[in-house]
Amino acid sequence: MADEIRSNLEPKPQAPAHATDDVWDDEQEQETIVPLTRAQAERLFGPNVGRASRVTPFRVVGAQVLLSLAATLAWWVLSASPQEAAVSAWLGGMMGWVPGALFALRLRISGDRLSVGSLVAGEAVKVATTIALLVAIAFGYPGVHWVALLVTFVLTLKAYWLAMAFK
Repeated sequence: MADEIRSNLEPKPQAPAHATDDVWDDEQEQETIVPLTRAQAERLFGPNVGRASRVTPFRVVGAQVLLSLAATLAWWVLSASPQEAAVSAWLGGMMGWVPGALFALRLRISGDRLSVGSLVAGEAVKVATTIALLVAIAFGYPGVHWVALLVTFVLTLKAYWLAMAFK
């Protein structure tokens, strides 16, 4: 009898405060993902859905080099001090495509041994190379035109989007 009284006095377990979280987890576990059939994928994405992309890392780097050349020419033609602006623009373009070329080369050398860790290490090399080039240009080229350098650098980085648009 004393046990019954004691059990009535003890607090009863209640539902967790975040009951909606449990419902969400239950819904996620019950939901099954059904892959698309080839016909459904072609209907959604077009007839070339199974074709491999023609956009390769080296094509992107090539597009970056061409864009750097075009921007360098534009800065040379439109600037009040054409030589310094053109050199700065070319250096800004190089800050974009040299690390990309190193990454593409790393991908080609990796071949079938490519892993997530390898991709992360490649991105780390790209970032370190970009920072090293920026520091080298800042201290090694006193006549740098920062606007030309940075605008061309950003344009060069956007070549990835252009390459994907023209696939």
